Amino acid sequence: MTGRPSEERPLRRAVCPGSFDPITLGHLDIVARAAQLYDVVHIAVMVNKSKQGLFTVDERIALIEESLSDHGNIKVESFHGLLVDYCRQRDIPAIVKGLRAVSDFDYELQMAQMNNGLTGVETLFMPTNPAYSFLSSSLVKEVAAWGGDVSHLVPEPVLRELRRKLARP
Repeated sequence: MTGRPSEERPLRRAVCPGSFDPITLGHLDIVARAAQLYDVVHIAVMVNKSKQGLFTVDERIALIEESLSDHGNIKVESFHGLLVDYCRQRDIPAIVKGLRAVSDFDYELQMAQMNNGLTGVETLFMPTNPAYSFLSSSLVKEVAAWGGDVSHLVPEPVLRELRRKLARP
C-alpha cells in the first residue's frame, strides 16, 4: 500500500462456522469480538444432513440475523460441505473459533492444521468469556426441554423460539 487515497485496502474477512442449533450468548460473544477485528465476518451455518436439529437451517439463520441485527458487518448463510471450500469460494483467509476448554483445543487444533494444509486458511482461536465456558447448544436444548431457565444463556429471539418449539400441550 502506498497510502494514496485512491487505493483501497482489501477487506479483512473471517468466518465463524458452526451448527448454531441454537446460537447462544457464548457464540454471540465470539462473533461480536471477531466483528471488531475484521471488516466482514461470515457466519457459516454448517449443514450436516446426518443430524436432525431442533431448528431448521432457515430458522437458525433467521435467529442469528435477528440476534445480531445491530452489527453491520456480519453475513449469515448456510453451507454444506468442507469449510475450506466455503472459505475458498468467498476468498476468506481466516476461521475464528471459540475455545471453552483444553478439550476443545485438542480437536480444534487438528481441524486447524488440516484446513491449513488443504488450502492455507488460518484459524484464530479465541478463549471464551469465562461466563460462557460451560455453555453449549446441546446443554441449552436439554435444559430448556426439561423446563429449565435458559434466559441468561441465549438471546431473546432464541429464548422465544425455544419456548414455542418446546411448549408442552
